[in-house]
Amino acid sequence: MQLTVLGCRAGMPADGQPSSGYLVETGGSRVLLDCGPGIATALTADRDPAGLDAVIISHLHIDHCYDLLPLGKILLAPYALAKYPGFESWYADLPDRMPLIPLYVPAGARPVLETLASALTTESLPILDRVFEAAFDIREYQPDDIVTIGDSSCEFIALPHAKPNCGLRICGPDGSLAYSGDTGVSVALERLAAGVDLFLCEASLENTDRSAHGHLCAADAARAAAAAGARELLLTHLPTGDKVWRKARLDEAVQLFPGPVELAHPGMVREIGA
Repeated sequence: MQLTVLGCRAGMPADGQPSSGYLVETGGSRVLLDCGPGIATALTADRDPAGLDAVIISHLHIDHCYDLLPLGKILLAPYALAKYPGFESWYADLPDRMPLIPLYVPAGARPVLETLASALTTESLPILDRVFEAAFDIREYQPDDIVTIGDSSCEFIALPHAKPNCGLRICGPDGSLAYSGDTGVSVALERLAAGVDLFLCEASLENTDRSAHGHLCAADAARAAAAAGARELLLTHLPTGDKVWRKARLDEAVQLFPGPVELAHPGMVREIGA
């Protein structure tokens, strides 16, 4: 199992860094976790998005799902241009219909996505406006659902946040990964990360969030990882590139978690498990 961090900035992109997006690859599956602003660009830097086996969205905040629209248009563009004057020969070998990529989203997300697609239309190439029917196969999930994607099982675990959010637990033949999405402190984090090889956990704040919004600080993440018995901790969803701030958060986590701890950064590649 391999994790590639495409983007890990909390909120909107900054300093050239995209928002949330992570690619998880095994021998039999390639899954994109979240698709915030900038992720479509990062993904296409050295990969064909048509090779994705699934996209999973943890929750419907803009920094975790907005680039579904450009990603879908990227997937549809060859089919739109194949019959457009001047582009026919570029795409002469396309199959009649592209395979739809499964898109796992929280229950109730479909109308939100359809509204997003209808907001900015392309009149001369109307297929590009059909992102969520011609590029993606929308599959709404509920907490505690378990789905199989290629050679991996994916379990959705509800975690507290201002928008309904599910952490994701992925178990493949050679490794296991837990991803928190955005969440406040919860005992459900221990279930999410129980015994995993790598816990990819948000650490947005300097101190524990006592509000209903639902975010973690580095110390919260480290305590949850330790209680869950995770082997390694990777802190993500970081709000700044300031080295002093980041080092302080890393030091706090190291004091509370007995295993290896790192801070995520765009372009990071991690082998997980065997």
